[in-house]
Amino acid sequence: YRDLHTFELQAPTRVVEWARGSRVCVAGYGQSDGNEILQLIPPPTLLTKETQGLCPERDFKVECGGFSKRPVYSLKYVPDTSLLVTSGPPDSSLHVWQVSAEDSDVIKFVSTIATENGTGQSWAKIATISASAPWVLHGSRLDRVQITEVESRKNVYTAASGGSEELSGLAFLDCNTLLLCCAMGRLCLADIRQPHSVMEAVSVPSASCSEQWCMGTRHGAQGLEPSSQPVARLSSRGFLTLTDLRKTSESLASAKARVPSPDSGAEFLCVSWAPALEGCLAISGFDGTVHVYDTQSWDSSGREAEPIFVHKGHAFGGAGGSEDPPLVTVHTWHLQKPKTLLSAASDGSLHVWDWIQPCGKC
Repeated sequence: YRDLHTFELQAPTRVVEWARGSRVCVAGYGQSDGNEILQLIPPPTLLTKETQGLCPERDFKVECGGFSKRPVYSLKYVPDTSLLVTSGPPDSSLHVWQVSAEDSDVIKFVSTIATENGTGQSWAKIATISASAPWVLHGSRLDRVQITEVESRKNVYTAASGGSEELSGLAFLDCNTLLLCCAMGRLCLADIRQPHSVMEAVSVPSASCSEQWCMGTRHGAQGLEPSSQPVARLSSRGFLTLTDLRKTSESLASAKARVPSPDSGAEFLCVSWAPALEGCLAISGFDGTVHVYDTQSWDSSGREAEPIFVHKGHAFGGAGGSEDPPLVTVHTWHLQKPKTLLSAASDGSLHVWDWIQPCGKC
């Protein structure tokens, strides 16, 4: 490692979200009435653009926080505001939170965004964007996707029914284009300017009925068309496929990740593109590790890929004895530092790490 920082949370978290001023938001997902939502100030070394030497302050600090009466399974910062949106069981409604000003250390509950026929639906996947107004894209199933204006709670868009498959993720490609990923691996594109049409992008070849999938989208350089950025999909058996949305008839590349237990549970599957490293992505959710891959040499053969780095800190940092080893619940990349990632695990550990790779394209 070039650098490694650890922080012990009071409860396990499955959300790590960058907020304003390079802050980090985390939240608990327990079943009690006291699930914390915290905004953390990262160690000073993460707040500078250049890597520095020894720093006396190496810990995260809690800047402000609040409590949710329900588990937080997803949390998104609303761009250009001081608002957070969260979702979690027992239904598909959303909660909106206000991050308080500098003179207060409270994250305050503001409102609920209810969904039509939300009762009995699984928790909603969410994405946010600042368009003409702050929007949140949310839904638990393909026929329950909508866009809501966060502050007024006005419905902006409701997707046409394209089936009732459960969703594993969704994203804004731009202000008008949405990308939806079904748990079975199917991708769908939607254009909010055409509210009565949902276009299937591409299916997953030879997907078994027991496989679950998640997706990761890549934000390109300024001026680059969002559709030109490949979409990565990861299955619960460790298969990875890259798709160019401009040519969906064939896979751009595919590979098999070196995961320890194929067909493991899909609850914490996570794949994400490095924002500042060309062709690099990270995966987690199979055990206590995070794997980083360079996809630039991948082809369509689907052969096993060799990771360029494996973060094992959570696996070795967990409690011993008869307790189950920690499972990485989520990871995310630093927005400016190319090789810096944050990861959280089921034992409440939060790590931020930067690896040294003397060889290779990354």
